[in-house]
Amino acid sequence: MKAVKQVEGRAYPLGRKNVDTDLIIPAAFLKTVTREGLGKGAFQAVRAEPGNVFDDPEYAGAPIIVAGDNFGCGSSREHAAWALLDMGVTAVIAPSFSDIFAGNAYKNGIVTVVLPQDAIDRLMEVAVTDPITIDLETQTVTTPFQDRWSFEMDPFRKHCLVEGKDDVDITLQSADAIEAYEQHQKGELPWVARGTGLAA
Repeated sequence: MKAVKQVEGRAYPLGRKNVDTDLIIPAAFLKTVTREGLGKGAFQAVRAEPGNVFDDPEYAGAPIIVAGDNFGCGSSREHAAWALLDMGVTAVIAPSFSDIFAGNAYKNGIVTVVLPQDAIDRLMEVAVTDPITIDLETQTVTTPFQDRWSFEMDPFRKHCLVEGKDDVDITLQSADAIEAYEQHQKGELPWVARGTGLAA
């Protein structure tokens, strides 16, 4: 997973509430066995609307989405996070997120920032013309107009994002302890080790 210490750039001023995972990536695109290419199907229903922000060249390649309450609600499909990444989005700012989506997001290197609605309203204005900066180390969101908001973030999730460590990386940090435990099991409980293949 790529480390994320700061996300800076233009933002899609989406603003919608209750954006569910089916809107982010429709079920028709879930047949793939790879994460690549999902960005093409992201927000398909929104892209069908004339003048939508996702097809506006003004926001092409924007790494941030500014959205409304309850972003990522609906099903638990991890494809939603994969689709956002594939379209270049590495951060979403909203007043609230679905717990499952927020978990999938950080495990895939996407920053979810919770800010109050008045901050979202201001960021929606700024996004139309100027970039936004999210700094994970200081836990702040700023604009070129001296706007500044602080946000809370779970320390473990922040560590994983800043260090670029996913679940596999975190597990491998304990590789020595795991190996020592397995060796202990082989000596103390050989019948268990045989059942797991550790006795070989």
